Amino acid sequence: MLHDGVRALVVDPGDATVILSTLEQLDVGLDGILITHHHGDHTGGVDALRNATGARVFGPLLERVPEPLVRLTNGDYVDLLGLHFEVMDTPGHTAGHVAFFAQPPNQSPLLFCGDTLFSAGCGRLFEGTPAQMLDSLTRLAALPDDTRVCCAHEYTASGLVFARAVEPDNQALVSYQTQVHILRAQGLPSLPSTIGQEKLINPFLRTHVPAVIAAAQRSEPMAREPVDVFAALRTWKNQF
Repeated sequence: MLHDGVRALVVDPGDATVILSTLEQLDVGLDGILITHHHGDHTGGVDALRNATGARVFGPLLERVPEPLVRLTNGDYVDLLGLHFEVMDTPGHTAGHVAFFAQPPNQSPLLFCGDTLFSAGCGRLFEGTPAQMLDSLTRLAALPDDTRVCCAHEYTASGLVFARAVEPDNQALVSYQTQVHILRAQGLPSLPSTIGQEKLINPFLRTHVPAVIAAAQRSEPMAREPVDVFAALRTWKNQF
């Protein structure tokens, strides 16, 4: 949720109850709902929130999201809370997944990337191909390094265990894992991350790095090109 003290927007509301409670607690209205993809843990609260607040819903052009909504595709824009969100197609986790990118005045950019990019990881390929997902991740990695990565799940700690298996000698990864462990031990979120941080520690953004290629080749000896390295890593992570 983002709010300005008067109005709010929410992203991927899987459960309306906690959101309605928070809106009441903050005494703010709900202007808009942004949806990245169709999975129930991202859309389960849409109907109840729309009915309770009248909020407008914005979501991907090609996915089954509760109607009515404004359907969006790559290059479209959404204006909410004074923010100008650019829509980016990010297929891979699902076929029509989208992300929302905004540059707030005098702040670091914001990225709502759903289940495409996690800190130290990426989403499973339920509907897309390795090539699609790698392309989506490559375009996200090209965003400014200070972009705040607001992904949809707190999977960082488990993602880091896998990332360390891929790159045990990556000192940026060792340091980040220590930071995340301290935060989680205090009951604090590890998120948002940043694009710059992810480029240093996320194996799925590092398919061009020799150590990552070598790790992928332990399970797939012919993995040399980035898409093959990515596919080998994703298969490894699925079984990890």
